[in-house]
Amino acid sequence: MLHTAHKSSKLSGLMSQVVTRFAPSPTGYLHIGGARTALFSWAYAQNKGGKMLLRIEDTDRERSTEAAVTALVDGLKWLGLTWDGEPISQFGRAARHAEVAHELVKMGHAYYCYCSPAELDQMREEARAAGKPPRYNGYWRDRDQSEAPDGVAPVIRIKAPLSGDIVVDDHVQGKVVFKAENLDDFIILRSDGTPTYMHAVVVDDHDMGVTHIIRGDDHLTNAARQIVIYNAMGWTVPEMAHIPLIHGPDGAKLSKRHGALGVEAYRQMGYLPEALRNYLARLGWSHGDDEIFSTEQMVEWFSLEGLNKGAARFDFVKLENINGHYIREAAPAYLYDVMLATSAEVGRQADVDGLSANKETVLTALPELQPRAKTVLELIDLAQFIYASRPLAIDAAAAALLTPETRAVLRDMAEVLRGLNEWSVPAIDAAMRALAEAKGLKLGKLAQPLRAALTGRTVSPGIFEVMVLIGRDESMARLEDQTSAV
Repeated sequence: MLHTAHKSSKLSGLMSQVVTRFAPSPTGYLHIGGARTALFSWAYAQNKGGKMLLRIEDTDRERSTEAAVTALVDGLKWLGLTWDGEPISQFGRAARHAEVAHELVKMGHAYYCYCSPAELDQMREEARAAGKPPRYNGYWRDRDQSEAPDGVAPVIRIKAPLSGDIVVDDHVQGKVVFKAENLDDFIILRSDGTPTYMHAVVVDDHDMGVTHIIRGDDHLTNAARQIVIYNAMGWTVPEMAHIPLIHGPDGAKLSKRHGALGVEAYRQMGYLPEALRNYLARLGWSHGDDEIFSTEQMVEWFSLEGLNKGAARFDFVKLENINGHYIREAAPAYLYDVMLATSAEVGRQADVDGLSANKETVLTALPELQPRAKTVLELIDLAQFIYASRPLAIDAAAAALLTPETRAVLRDMAEVLRGLNEWSVPAIDAAMRALAEAKGLKLGKLAQPLRAALTGRTVSPGIFEVMVLIGRDESMARLEDQTSAV
């Protein structure tokens, strides 16, 4: 007997609207693997003109809090992933799950099981002793209910097929065959009336009209059990795409040391949502050799056939490079808002104040700063010269340039600069070139210590542009701080 995954779902899918879903458990944040699953589900629905639904699988009441749900929703919104309708609570549908379980009993496809924990332990031990997998042996499968012990609340178990194959015809994994004889009659409703995950997922996906399920390949074995429930109810099985999990650079399962963090951590590290979308799309999906593409292009190109069967490896260097691209291409006004929000989120109040008080100057400087930064945090650091308090904090590399010899040259520069009638880039440039020629030095020998004195760093926009941005008075005051230093 063949239990196929899809029956007529592929035909019906051609006639009906595509409906995907993202169904996270609220663990306090949207982790990076979940974000990728949401992205793929969203992109496929967008590509097909369909809908993506959001279901919060909050049946674990100890871990499911309002704060955790809010963190998930905020993470999706920051990534720019939208869903249709209101988020659905799986816990809120417990009565419906129980209704279907009891309906399966009436149909003869499930049954009440009264085994005690001790009896189940004994079954497992006997199976192990016989060299078989430790599992339930179907003791109550065909027993009459008149044999039920008094005062025992039963569980409900599905009647799994005893022979044949269960086939998952997967868009990524291909045709995956499970032997029915290796399944036991698993529980779909606990003795307290609450559903198991395996059962709740099937009922919810059916009732929500889900046509396509995209999820991690750690759910592949679950698919076989879920098909048993679909077939028992006579429901069409959604099409499935089980994507490989993300691995770390070393090939091991992604962990926190690799980057398995919540998306809010990436926001706080200075990554742009459009860059993270682009990078996550390439972790398990491809369109030729394209590495950089807009979200609109991704939606246009996205297909389940483009999903990769091999595991993708998370690489912070590639993510930074992609983020740098998006920072270079972004409008200064947009970046300014992100810099302000990021500073506030990570608790850098001095940057919030400085950015707020110097908005126009920062906006003017950003086209010079953007090519030098790969993250928003780097961009904030590069902009600090605009509003830094005197005396400037000089970093180690810049301090190495401020020797007694270069401070003497700075004094000469200060003398020349005081005599300028016009404070502009061409005027400052001409004056410094004349001084360099008079001293027999290359212009860089003047510019490097000047940059260190005026910004506290060795990297900045053109130093003459910096001087115009912060103004004559501030430039001369910072120069005085360093030329008077011992």
